[in-house]
Amino acid sequence: MIAMAVAMGFGRFVYTPILPGMMDELGLSAADAGLIASANYVGYLIGAVGAAGGWAQERERSVMLVGLGATAVLAASMGLTDSLALFLAIRFLAGIASAFVLVFVSTIVFSHLALAGRNDLQALHFGGVGTGIAISSAMMAVLIGAHAAWPDGWLGSAVLSALGFLAVWFLIDEGPLVTGTARRESKLPKSLPLAKIIVAYGIFGFGYVVTATFLVAIVRQSEAGRIFEAVVWLVTGLAAIPSIWLWNKVSVRHGLTVALAIGCVVEAVGVIASVSIGGYFGPLLAGFLLGGTFIAITAIGLQAGRLLAPEAPRRVLALMTAAFGVGQIIGPIFAGFAAEWSGSFTVPSIGAALALLLCGAIAWSAGPTPKLP
Repeated sequence: MIAMAVAMGFGRFVYTPILPGMMDELGLSAADAGLIASANYVGYLIGAVGAAGGWAQERERSVMLVGLGATAVLAASMGLTDSLALFLAIRFLAGIASAFVLVFVSTIVFSHLALAGRNDLQALHFGGVGTGIAISSAMMAVLIGAHAAWPDGWLGSAVLSALGFLAVWFLIDEGPLVTGTARRESKLPKSLPLAKIIVAYGIFGFGYVVTATFLVAIVRQSEAGRIFEAVVWLVTGLAAIPSIWLWNKVSVRHGLTVALAIGCVVEAVGVIASVSIGGYFGPLLAGFLLGGTFIAITAIGLQAGRLLAPEAPRRVLALMTAAFGVGQIIGPIFAGFAAEWSGSFTVPSIGAALALLLCGAIAWSAGPTPKLP
C-alpha cells in the first residue's frame, strides 16, 4: 500500500495539485501542461510493456526498490529546474519508474496473498493510490498555508517518497512466491467481446485522464481559493481508497462489463460537474466521482480482459495496457490544446465525458462476462 502511494499517488498524480502553481508562476500554457502530463504517460506505457518481459524474474524486489528510489529523486529534480524540456524528460522517466513499481510490487504482493488465501486484500493494496493522493493533498494544504512556491510541492513529494521508500525497503523483504511451473501462453482468442473491451479500455484511458490531470487547474480558474483546491484533491484521494472494494461488490452481483459501463457513466457525470456546476459543490462532486471510479474501472477492465482470455493473461494484460496507455497519452495533449484554443477546460471536459459514455456503451454491448466468485 505504501509502495503504491509513492509510485502512483506521488509519482504519477501529484502533478495535478502542483500544476496550477506551475502554470501561474512559470507561465506554462495549458498546451505545455498537457505535453508534460503526456510525457509521463508515455514513460508509463513503455515501462508497463517493458516490465511484462522476463528480464526481471527473481529480481522483482530490487527493480521495484530502484523504481521507488527513482520516484523520490525525480520528484526532487522537478523542483530544481524551470525548463520545459527537462520537465518532459523527468516526467517521462518518472512514468517508467511508476510502471516498474506497480507491476513488480503487485507481482510480489499478489503471490503472497494467493498463497495465504487472502486475495480479498488486493483492494487494500490498490487503496494505496488513493492514500497517496490524499497525503499529497494534505501536504499541499500545509504548503499553501505557508505561502510556499510550486517547487516546494515537488521537494515535499520527494521527502515523503523517500520516507515511503525506506518503509517499503524494510516491510517487503522478499520477492514473489512461485508455485508450479511456467508454461507458454496461448494466442489471444478471436473474440468480438474481447475486442470491444480492449477498444473500450483505450477510450477510457482518454476519458478519465483529462479530469485526472486538470481538475485542480479547473478549480484554480474558478478562483475558489488555493486551500479549496487541496480539499478537492483530498476528496478525490479519500474516495479512491475504498473504490475497488465497493465496485467489486457491483461486479460480483452484476458482472464485470455491467460494472464497467455503470462506472463510466458515473465518472462522466463527475467530469461534466467539474465545469458545469459552480461554487464549491461542482468541484467536490467531480473529485468524489473521479476518485470513486477511475482506479476501480482500471482494475475492472483488466479483470474483464483476463476472463475473456483465460489462457493468455499476460498477453491480454499487455495489449490492454497498450490501448489504455495510448488513450491517456492523447488525452492531456488534446485537453491542453483545446483549453488553450477555447480559453477554458469546458470543451475538453465535454469531450472526455462523451468518451466515457462511448466507453460505457461499448462495454455494455460486449455482453456479460462470467461473474466474479
